[in-house]
Amino acid sequence: MKASKIFHRNEYRIKVEFPHDVETAARIKQLTDAKWSATQKAWHIPYNKIAFAELKKMFPGVEYESKPTTAIDTTDASSPKKTNANVSIQISGRKITVHLPKNEVDTKFLLSFRYSRWDRKQFCWVIPNYPGNIDLLKEYFKERISAIVTNEVLTVIGIIDDHRSIEKNDLLIIRTKAGRLKLYYGFNKELTHAVKKVPYSNWNPQHKCWSIPFAEKFLTEIKRIASTQNLKIVYEEELTDPSKKPRKSFFDTANYRKCPDDYLLKLRELRYSEKTLKTYKGAFEEFINYYHEAELSAINEAMIIDFLRYLVMERQVSTSYQNQSINAIKFYYERVLGGQRKVYLIERPIKEKTLPIVLNVKEIGSLLNATENIKHKAILMLGYSAGLRVSELINVRLRDIDSKRMQVRIEQSKGKKDRYSLLSNRLLAVLREYFKIHKPKEWLFEGIGGGQYSVRSIQEIMSAAVKKAGIKKKVTVHTLRHSFATHLLEQGTDLRYIQSLLGHESSKTTEIYTHITTKGFDQIVSPLDKLENI
Repeated sequence: MKASKIFHRNEYRIKVEFPHDVETAARIKQLTDAKWSATQKAWHIPYNKIAFAELKKMFPGVEYESKPTTAIDTTDASSPKKTNANVSIQISGRKITVHLPKNEVDTKFLLSFRYSRWDRKQFCWVIPNYPGNIDLLKEYFKERISAIVTNEVLTVIGIIDDHRSIEKNDLLIIRTKAGRLKLYYGFNKELTHAVKKVPYSNWNPQHKCWSIPFAEKFLTEIKRIASTQNLKIVYEEELTDPSKKPRKSFFDTANYRKCPDDYLLKLRELRYSEKTLKTYKGAFEEFINYYHEAELSAINEAMIIDFLRYLVMERQVSTSYQNQSINAIKFYYERVLGGQRKVYLIERPIKEKTLPIVLNVKEIGSLLNATENIKHKAILMLGYSAGLRVSELINVRLRDIDSKRMQVRIEQSKGKKDRYSLLSNRLLAVLREYFKIHKPKEWLFEGIGGGQYSVRSIQEIMSAAVKKAGIKKKVTVHTLRHSFATHLLEQGTDLRYIQSLLGHESSKTTEIYTHITTKGFDQIVSPLDKLENI
């Protein structure tokens, strides 16, 4: 057994190394504050005399390296030369970015920082600007540091118009159309602590900001804390229709009524999906709080129609939300209470008929050729070749790939239906190459630590590929599915087969692609081209 000093998770620890043994590991666990490190592949205990004495008492033969080490063994042959100034560090508000050549030893060191991550877009490491982190970087890299740049402004992305900058001592508060507050500010421990206490607060990694529900009491508290931190408050609102009323929040509603337990129980009893459950719950709560003083049994059909009219005329909700609200109300009276089927007659707004954006065959080829990473290419190829939704992509298991029948099985997709789609020969070859490298265990596409790949990761892969391929169209991962259906139709595939491959319940949904296809357009001549005297 060997013990050594390491720096791990922003503190010094004693690393304990020994050949794998279940009994020894069980005894190590009994030590005070003993922890297993996945990055170090070893157990570690606090770096103090008491902890080491406890270790020595339990294992008298333990050897301690007198020479202090960092989180990695810097004497390793693969360690980079310290004389090359090849490390660039930038400090921007709450984060530190580190640019350096790829090196396994340095990677292990950077991974020892809490919440460190690799930014594959900027090709750099991102570390939180916690107290002491910059000093640790300076101590480790020393003369290898070529530059340390401190940015005095913060770049705010994706708000108002385009990119913009705010001073590091500013607090930019933006009230969104969705009824939330976006908070942009530099590193501020006290303010972040207060924001985290707000119910349903979350960090937006894309826009680099905190988001909280809009309520006067939350806004007042955030402004109060900002003033104590000497922050300059900039408050803005996204342009909204002044005639459109926002949805009432339970933060601003006295005696807010939650969805009845029997309603939620019935949804689960009938095995509705979690997504549907959440949608119905929210819609029904808005309805019962519209009549917050009335008993549910006292709400009649006329009152329901009045509420639906309120959604259309005052809230100006989408047709989709209106339909969801009707379904949520009907579910309560028809399924929970066991009443008769009802139809609530109300004029529905005219829905804009839009056609999905598709990529042509050449653009699909450019997209795939621009994707060099074998895993990323396999994801995009599967999405296009089988016409899968992004939620279906992350749910494909190894067992779902049937190379004998050349099919992909999609289990419990939208509407809780199973179906089969096409398995391309080209895709199969790429998948076999991908499997040799990554060796997934259960899911076809797994994250770094195992488990399912995230929807967000696939969206970022698509976004990067579109940008690299130089495609100017506004496309998403779902565009691959639209393109799959359109190209099959242009090849002469029967619409009924396309409907089955896509998993559409109604053929009317599939018929939308007949309006997109260019098949037969080459045989139509514009009347302008037949004019002779121009």
